Amino acid sequence: MKDWFVIVNPNAGRREGEKSWNLINSILQDKIHQYTSKFTKGKEDAIYLAKSAIEEGYKKIIAIGGDGTINEVVNGIFTQTYTPTTEILLGVIPVGTGNDWGRMFNIPTNYEGAITTIANGNTILQDVGKVSFYKDMDKFHRFFINIAGLGFDARVVKKSNQKKEKKKSGKLSYLTSLISSLLSHKSQTATVKIDSDSFSEKVFSMNVGICQYSGGGMKQVPFAIPDDGLFDLTVIKKLSKISVIRNVKKLYNGSFTNHKKVSTMRGEKILIESEEKIFLEVDGETMGHTPFEFEIAPKSLGIIVNPSYLNDLKTH
Repeated sequence: MKDWFVIVNPNAGRREGEKSWNLINSILQDKIHQYTSKFTKGKEDAIYLAKSAIEEGYKKIIAIGGDGTINEVVNGIFTQTYTPTTEILLGVIPVGTGNDWGRMFNIPTNYEGAITTIANGNTILQDVGKVSFYKDMDKFHRFFINIAGLGFDARVVKKSNQKKEKKKSGKLSYLTSLISSLLSHKSQTATVKIDSDSFSEKVFSMNVGICQYSGGGMKQVPFAIPDDGLFDLTVIKKLSKISVIRNVKKLYNGSFTNHKKVSTMRGEKILIESEEKIFLEVDGETMGHTPFEFEIAPKSLGIIVNPSYLNDLKTH
C-alpha cells in the first residue's frame, strides 16, 4: 500500500495554506516521513485530487485546509469506485477559518499538534451523509461529513462566503453576516418527513447534523453522535428577530435547544419539501434549494481523531 497523499488548499484561511506550507512540510517530514503532496488549483479540485489518488492506490489522505476542503476530499472519496470507503483513512490539518469538523474530534489547530495526532493514528469509522437538492430544474447530490444548514443558516453561510472572497473571514465576520441576514430573512413553511414521522411547520432555520459544530463553534446540533448511524435534526420554528438576537450566545453551548420554538429529533432518512424555495449549505458550502432528500451511510469513512476524544467517550 502507498503512503500518505496530502491535499493542500493554498487559499484556505486567507492563503494560510500557502504561507504556512514550508512549516507544515517540515513537520510532516519529521513525523509522517513518506508522503506525496499536491496543491489544489481552484474550487472542487480537491474532489478530483482525492479520486485520482485513490485510483493510483493511495488509501491514506491528509486534507490541509478548512471545512470546505474536507468536504471536497470526502466527495472525492465517495464518488470513486476503486476502493471501499471504509478502507480509506482521512487525517486533517486545519488551516481554515471555522474548523468546525475538527472541533468535534479535538483536532489541534496548531500544526505540530495536528500532525502529531495524525502520526499517533487513533481512528474511528464515521458516518457520512448524502443530500440531493435542486438548482432550478436540475437535480444534484453532495456528500457531507459535518452539518447541513437550511433556511436562515444557509443565508448566513452564503453571505459569510461572499465576505471570504473579499478576504474577510473569522468568527466576527460570521456574526456580522448573521445579524445582517436577519434583517431580510423570512420564515418559510416546510414539510418534513423524518423516517416514519412527518410534520409541516413555518420554520426559521434547520440543521441536519452528523457532528455538532458549525459557524465557527456554534453547537447547532448539540446532541449529534458522529458514528451512531443517525442524523440529528434541529428545527427552529418561526420566531421574532429580537428573540434570535437574545439567543445567539446560547448557540455556542447548545442551550438554545431549550427554547420552546426549537425541536430536536433523530432519524436515518429525511425528506424536506416546500412551496417557496428553501436554500441549503453543507459543511459551510452553498448548494441549491428544496426539495431535499438526506440519507446516511453509517460508519463509512475512517478518520483520525485526537486520543482525548476517545477518552471523553469513555468517561461519558
